[in-house]
Amino acid sequence: MNRQLPKPAELFELLQFKKPEFNGKKRRLDAALTTYDLRSIAKRRTPAAAFDYTDGGAEGEISMQRARQAFEDVEFHPDILRPAPHVDTSTEVLGGLSALPFGIAPTGFTRLMQTEGEVAGAGAAGAAGIPFTLSTLGTTSIENVKAANPAGRNWFQLYVMREREISYGLVERAARAGFDTLMFTVDTPVAGHRLRDKRNGFSIPPQLTAGTVLNAIPRPWWWIDFLTTPKLEFASLSTTGGTVGDLLNSAMDPTISYEDLEIIRAMWPGKLVVKGVQNVPDAVKLIERGVDGIILSNHGGRQLDRAPVPFHLLPKVVREVGRDATVMVDTGIMNGADIVAAVALGAKFTLVGRAYLYGLMAGGREGVDRMIEILRSEIERTMALLGVSSLDELEPRHVTQLSRLVPVQQESVAIAESLM
Repeated sequence: MNRQLPKPAELFELLQFKKPEFNGKKRRLDAALTTYDLRSIAKRRTPAAAFDYTDGGAEGEISMQRARQAFEDVEFHPDILRPAPHVDTSTEVLGGLSALPFGIAPTGFTRLMQTEGEVAGAGAAGAAGIPFTLSTLGTTSIENVKAANPAGRNWFQLYVMREREISYGLVERAARAGFDTLMFTVDTPVAGHRLRDKRNGFSIPPQLTAGTVLNAIPRPWWWIDFLTTPKLEFASLSTTGGTVGDLLNSAMDPTISYEDLEIIRAMWPGKLVVKGVQNVPDAVKLIERGVDGIILSNHGGRQLDRAPVPFHLLPKVVREVGRDATVMVDTGIMNGADIVAAVALGAKFTLVGRAYLYGLMAGGREGVDRMIEILRSEIERTMALLGVSSLDELEPRHVTQLSRLVPVQQESVAIAESLM
């Protein structure tokens, strides 16, 4: 091979310098290519108690880990020589349009994660054309969420509390504000045992202790935001002292029943979905009672540890009730490919909670925008690589759920039955 001295003109072609970005937040967010990247930024910028409240689950966090593993244990089956140059990610769900097959899930105490809280989430959802869900334990009022997302789709997540009139009042306020869907939540009769919160001494509002002060030293911006913005407000609770478990146990009622569901159904003028369904018989019973949809969820692994994995449950539920109602799924979604897999197996829609909060903690409203854009690009790329141009073209044949958790024969049950 003949060698030569590099020609100056050719050398200059290689010297392409990137324009420096002096906005630190934009630089951080632009460098985030996945929701896990956003999580890493969030962890650096948020005090441990607030971050762990988002990041953690109940007990040994087995449910949370299994839910994420289930999505990672997916094998896709693409079609070749089937071009999909233009991918349509839009869908109709619960009587309205969504530009993407996911919405923002309800999250409690959101302004503790980052001071913009639900206003950032609702604004980002409205800009992206997807639904936003406000939690009963949200830190922004129903009316202010509507103001932040005036032309978009707002949903309200309802806990039925011991003082029923509080819950009824929230239903009426959400209806007056034009929220189109009510999310009746059934998986939280009592608070789950969230060990990270216990160990961190996490409380509402956060308490200034020696530990929190030390943890805040490298994160002064969070405390400056917290101490110089309006006091936290809760959508339903007039008192906010105590641990998260104390708050939940004072608000939740373990006696809620189908009778409560019927009362709420009669009050609510829009679509009614039930969140927290974890088996097929309950799904069938709910549809027979006329709900518009169900959300397969184990509350992000934050309630009953070792609960069923919603994504594993999805095909069975869709076979039973998918023609009669809208079946949705949450828990464990961290990648747009997870959403594509869920839609292929029959989910009409999905919800993201932790991914949203990672974006919020990483950069406020801009961080939520970045989270949505990351998931959007992953959905579009996965669909194009599968050879599908629209969500309607996704089918069960595109996905195999690889199995790690194979149920064994319950010999104890057989023995018990033989003795009857």
